[in-house]
This record gives sequence, C-alpha cells and structure tokens, in this order.
Amino acid sequence: MTGSWQASPAQQGMWLTERAGIAGRAFHMPLAVWLDGPLDVVALGEACAEVARRHPLLGGVLAEDGGELRLVPHAMPPLREGGDLQEELAAPVDPVEGPAARFTLIREEAKRHVLLFQAHHAVFDGESKDILLRDLAAWYGGAVPPPLAWTYPEVAVQQQVRLADALPDARRYWAGRWEGRRELRLPGLTGVSVVAAPGSALDFVLEDLGGIAGRLEITRFEVLLAAFVALLHAYGNARPEVGVDLSTRTEWSRDHVGAFVNELPVTGAPEGGTFGEFARSLRGDLRRLYRHREVPLARAVDGIGPRAALTPVSLSYRLRPETSPLFPGLGASVEWMMFNGWVRNTLHLQIVDDHAGTAARLQYNPALLDRAGAERIREDLAALLTAVAADPEAPLDRLPLPRPVPAASVTAVTAATAASAAVKDGPVGADLVREIQAIFAKELELDDVEPDDDLFDLGGHSLTITQIMARTQKLFGVELSFELFIDDATAMGVAAEVARLREQAC
Repeated sequence: MTGSWQASPAQQGMWLTERAGIAGRAFHMPLAVWLDGPLDVVALGEACAEVARRHPLLGGVLAEDGGELRLVPHAMPPLREGGDLQEELAAPVDPVEGPAARFTLIREEAKRHVLLFQAHHAVFDGESKDILLRDLAAWYGGAVPPPLAWTYPEVAVQQQVRLADALPDARRYWAGRWEGRRELRLPGLTGVSVVAAPGSALDFVLEDLGGIAGRLEITRFEVLLAAFVALLHAYGNARPEVGVDLSTRTEWSRDHVGAFVNELPVTGAPEGGTFGEFARSLRGDLRRLYRHREVPLARAVDGIGPRAALTPVSLSYRLRPETSPLFPGLGASVEWMMFNGWVRNTLHLQIVDDHAGTAARLQYNPALLDRAGAERIREDLAALLTAVAADPEAPLDRLPLPRPVPAASVTAVTAATAASAAVKDGPVGADLVREIQAIFAKELELDDVEPDDDLFDLGGHSLTITQIMARTQKLFGVELSFELFIDDATAMGVAAEVARLREQAC
C-alpha cells in the first residue's frame, strides 16, 4: 500500500486482540479537558485540525496487505460539536474501520465546555496525552510548535530496525523466565482473567512516594512496584507476576503521538529482610529487564495467544511533566486518568504522578473480584506505604502486611473461552493437511510442523496469521476468518476450514 507503513509489534498485538473479540473498550483512551471562559470554537477546531496533520498516525487504520499488517493514513474527522459526555465515552474508536481517534466538543454552560479526545491505544499512549495537549494549546494560542525532527514513518522504520537487533538477546533473556501463571490469590476473588470486561474503579491518593524513594535512593515507580509485589506475596502468591507498562520512546519518538509502550512481566518474591533490601533487589531486576523493553514478550517466547493483558494483575505508572498546557484566556482542567469503564484483566493499578500529587486508581473486574475485596486491596496498599514512609528499612515481618487469603476455586477466562467457535467438524484429506502443515512451517521458519501443533506454541503471532491467511487464499482460493485461529490455531483446524469452504463454494 503506497503511503502506508508496517505496523509495530504493539499495534499487531492490539489488532490481534481486537480481531479475537476479547478487547471490548479496554483499548479506548479518553482524555477530557474542561475549558472555562470565552472559548473560540473556530480557533479550537483549527487547532484540532493542525494536530491531526502534525500527527497523521491519529487518522491511521490497520489493514492487511499481502500477509503484512500495515498502518494506512486517513484523514481524521474534524472537531464535532454536541453530544453527551457519557454517550460519547461509550462511542467506539476503531483502528480497523476507523476513525481511530476523534475530537468532540460538548457545551455544558455558556462559558464552560468539555473537549473530549478519544483514541485507540494502537495510535496513542499515556505520554501522548501531554504531547497532544501541548501542541493543541500552542496552536489555539496562535503559536506554531517547532517541526518534528523525524516523520512518523521514519520513526516506525527505526523502531523496526531496533526490534530486529534486540530480538536475539531478548529471546535468551526470557528463556526459562516467563511462567505465565494463572493462579492468583486476592481477597474476594472468584475468577482470573486476561480478557477485557466491563470494570469498576476505586480512586485514592498515595502520599510521600518521593520521601521513600529519596531515602532508599530508588525511583518512585520502584517504591510503588515493590510495595505492590510485597502485598501480592502477602496474600499468598508465591511468586507474584505483575504486567508492567514500559515506555519504548527514544530520542526519535520523543515528540510523537503513538503507541510507544510495551507490557512486560515483573516477578518478585520478598523473602525476609527489609523492605529497602527487597526494593533495591527489585530495582536490579528491573535494570536487567529494561535492556529488553522494546521486544514484546510474544516475540521472545512461544505459546502466548491473544489476550487483552499479559498477566491477570498489572500496573501502569506515569510521571507527568510539571506544567500543564495553557489555553490563553481560558481556565483548563484535565482529567488525566479518565476511566473508560472497562478493564483488561482481573486487577490493574494505575498511577499518575505529578506536582499535584500521586493519583491512584484500582481498576478491577467486578464479575471476578468483589468490591469489598478491591477496597481491602486499596486499604492494604495504602497502609503498607504509610508504614514504609515511616521506616523504609523496616523488616518485612514488622510491616502491616495482610495474612494470606485462602486458595479459592477460581475460573480462568481465556481468549479461547471468550471467542466463538469457527471450525466445523468433517473429514479432511491427508494431502490437504500436509499442504497446510507446509504453509505453517514456511511462515514459522521451521523444518516441520505436526498437524496438532498450536501456532502460538510454535512462536506464531498476529503477523504470522496474516501471512498464513494470505498464502492460503492464494493457493486454495478461500478466505479464512481471523476468528478461526482463536478457536483452533493448528494445521488440522485450518485444513478443516479450508475443506469446508471449498465444499461450500462448489
């Protein structure tokens, strides 16, 4: 496709999850700005249009092209006026059909408006919020931001080169490290999931992370992660596994809107000693992990199928710049952690840290974790951090850590149970199965593939699926549905569907 560029691994993973039907609205990223004063609606509309031109990724859609997933730029819709805030929050953003992002202006009073921006995570991340509002406020005020040093296509190519260079070391690093645990103990827990679902949220404020970090000579994020892991361990999780969002931005992508983030698992097991000792040990583990932060885990290890989150429990932390965008002549209030009403897994801790304080939110799946359990987790985390602030070098056994919760009989919700079946039973010729095996082997760069080998166990991912679909269509003249690979990602399953489609066409 002329004028398009190859999708990043993060975009491919989100596309795979969307096609699997297990994403819901979990990848929708709303950002709301309340504007008080005499708003110039025309100037704001022009500023929105300038932002869309500066960041063409926002208008992009993901499309298959000859077995490759590419990002195709499209015009982003102009600023739209009207609507209700809650209704607009529920409206879809679609990286496949488009639009992947949009601006809506909602009038609440004569001199009070809400500018709602919504984007799909495939084209947007947490740091993009500051970039977008900075550029928008500049144009609204009549200033022109300095030109970007590199275009987004140049950034995308450079990202692909770095990923290819980093992949061998990442595979060696993760060999034997990824455990993929689905066992989990939390108060009030009845199920475990890495599939998106309607969620609930509890907001609170954390105090004195900076004081603890300064005394232990670690970062605020490392303090928070150590406390969260220690709490999960106290609940009875022998080796807590927490999915952590890590920025992959470089000097090239620093000023670009986009999905420059990668979720990777952090595993820790505090065994005696002091909190400070555990936090510094975890810091060392993180420093080793950071060397591989750009490589998605699904590229480094086998057996990771489509999922909305890497682990049942996850954490995101963002340290914001000290200044907020200023719209001349207007008062501006930004909701940096606007909740979209969905959660990607069982429990997610979101943190936005800035000069105004440390805002925290527990997002949870109420069908699997009851509110009383979520409230207890919030209270236990706050109590632990309060005690650590008083004495960061306190022995772990003297901190107010909770007792282990009883192991519950929980249900694991996976992509396979969430997706509908696509393969029909029926006889399949041995020759056809062998031909599909050969396609699998070629695209996976393997010498041989057995009929019942699972594509994801062999190291396949979203790009592999698109390549197999394209090659199958070319050889057999049938168009496979993406959902087929969610239900049965084996050569036998694909061969059965090819046979069914060919028979149907006769």
